[in-house]
Amino acid sequence: MGALSCLLSAAGFGLMAVFAKSAYDEGVSVPALLLVRFGLAAAVLLAIAASRGALRGLTVRAVLVGLAMGVFGYAVQASLYFSALQHLDASLVALVFYVYPVTVMLAAVAVGRERASARRVVALLVALGGIGLVLAGAASGQFDALGVVLALGAAATYTGYIVIGERVTAGIAPLALAALVCTGATGALLTVDSVRGLPDLGFSAAGWGWLVALVLISTVGSVLLFFAGLAKVGPSTAAILSILEPVVTVLSVAVLFGEVLTGTQWLGGLLVLGAVVLVQVPAGLLARVGLLAPARRETPVRVPA
Repeated sequence: MGALSCLLSAAGFGLMAVFAKSAYDEGVSVPALLLVRFGLAAAVLLAIAASRGALRGLTVRAVLVGLAMGVFGYAVQASLYFSALQHLDASLVALVFYVYPVTVMLAAVAVGRERASARRVVALLVALGGIGLVLAGAASGQFDALGVVLALGAAATYTGYIVIGERVTAGIAPLALAALVCTGATGALLTVDSVRGLPDLGFSAAGWGWLVALVLISTVGSVLLFFAGLAKVGPSTAAILSILEPVVTVLSVAVLFGEVLTGTQWLGGLLVLGAVVLVQVPAGLLARVGLLAPARRETPVRVPA
């Protein structure tokens, strides 16, 4: 059940681009999507957290940390990601963004929290080669430099969100943290919108339907399923199972929107996913199957929802 929860969570996150693209087709703007997504998700998660007692006993520091993670991390990352979807095919955005587990590993080594190793260097080179092939394949078809920059910016922001968050959020219940992060993101978006003008929410019922699906399936449901699976299978296995996310995105947009990857892009995507597996699989397991010499235990990179 733990593995199934992680796989369902990854599938839900993988459908996020489909819901977003469909909402855009119904006249929903990026600011409107972000505000509705985080606003509704915050309300639902706060209600669930309160009903389960997850908010009791939170210190002022914990509340401020959770809100700050939403303001400076998730709100920025989501803004970049959903903006990238307006410039590039969803499949390309998903593959470029999913380099973040490798950049998290690189950042952890850079700040001295993990040791450099041959495995990590190989994973980084493989991931960079994969991204190069994905973008090279796009150069012959749809290629938008701004979209690439936005997708890479989303990955970089999420890297910082994870590396910093893993240290400052220790001891905060996951459900309470998710509710606080979404609340902080909503506050940040409302502040920005109050300056530039609130987004138009008068789009069609179909547009609202896609947004509700985005909130319930690709935000609230996926977050809760990930935490449920994480508690049963642990961070390494949960992270490896989450590799289904970009696969679901690529396949679903191919079926629904006709976005087809070239052979070069498929190869690049497989290299990126292979690099992620190489980073996440415990060193002991690789050593047992003969893919890595026995070494001291390495701390796996945690990939939260």
